[in-house]
Amino acid sequence: MASSKQNGQTTASGKSELRSPKPTSENRDESELLTVPDGWKEPAFSKEDNPRGLLEESSFATLFPKYREAYLKECWPLVQKALNEHHINATLDLIEGSMTVCTTKKTFDPYIIIRARDLIKLLARSVSFEQAIRILQDDVACDIIKIGSLVRNKERFVKRRQRLIGPKGSTLKALELLTNCYIMVQGNTVSAIGPFSGLKEVRKVVLDTMKNIHPIYNIKTLMIKRELAKDSELRSQSWERFLPQFKHKNVNKRKEPKKKTVKKEYTPFPPPQPESQIDKELATGEYFLKASQKKRQKMEAIKAKQAEALSKRQEERNKAFIPPKEKPVHLKKPKEASTETKIDVAALKEKVKKAKNKKLGALTAEEVKLKMEADEKKKKKK
Repeated sequence: MASSKQNGQTTASGKSELRSPKPTSENRDESELLTVPDGWKEPAFSKEDNPRGLLEESSFATLFPKYREAYLKECWPLVQKALNEHHINATLDLIEGSMTVCTTKKTFDPYIIIRARDLIKLLARSVSFEQAIRILQDDVACDIIKIGSLVRNKERFVKRRQRLIGPKGSTLKALELLTNCYIMVQGNTVSAIGPFSGLKEVRKVVLDTMKNIHPIYNIKTLMIKRELAKDSELRSQSWERFLPQFKHKNVNKRKEPKKKTVKKEYTPFPPPQPESQIDKELATGEYFLKASQKKRQKMEAIKAKQAEALSKRQEERNKAFIPPKEKPVHLKKPKEASTETKIDVAALKEKVKKAKNKKLGALTAEEVKLKMEADEKKKKKK
């Protein structure tokens, strides 16, 4: 018994000795836990990790548009060859316009079917085979962003989508270089292939562009982040002080209504109860009158109203017979003819005589000579 107790104690002490040198998460530095060592890669999933394979068959199918049929027909043997390496069957149905991928008995990687599904989705969204095949790698992911329902107006949607592409695709190229992702804008979707961190930035830029925020602002922040990431000291610090703060210039003010309703001051007491018909009759004394007396009063009130209306109508009719007030007529003196407007009769007669004597057509030889002499005399005088 004693020997067994001693053995137990020795085993317990041995276990405690083995456990003690293990470093706890509290003792470690936070920066070490957050950062990933440079050049570290997750080991690839091999057949030794899952020698028995999968229990059930999994399959995914996706439709593709008519204009992709010719391209898919050409590159489908390459797709099948790439998927057969991972023991995945791929079928192309041109009648239904669909692509299907499914696992086989030899498939050992359970996540490869998800990557195969993403591959056929990217091929359906006009991504080339050379780029889409990268999704089968472990460190590459994809994101298909739906932008069709973000903007209601069709013209506005086309403008914002073009803004994302930029002149001659310059904006899209800058975004690809900063995020290390391949981006394809096609119809109502944006397909992106690359690392997880890059896909996160691409989604943010695309959604902001559709919300009328120009992509150049996000590109500027990405450039600054890229430079800051190179500095090992700033990795564990906040970068908010370095990032630019852009303000909205065209903030639409809320339109104020024409008729403003002024709210009354709040009072905890309810409003006074309105008087009922019986209360009104009791106040005037009508409640105690007989039915015949009430009827007589009503008739008298009606007759008084009728008489008032009749007198008003008569006044309106009599207005037509009232003569208008005439303005007093003053005797006007005849205006004397002004000296400026008086006509000189004698001068007018002379003008008419000269016009009669004047002959039409060319001057005679004698008249020409007389005119020449008169002109010479004038010149000499001068």
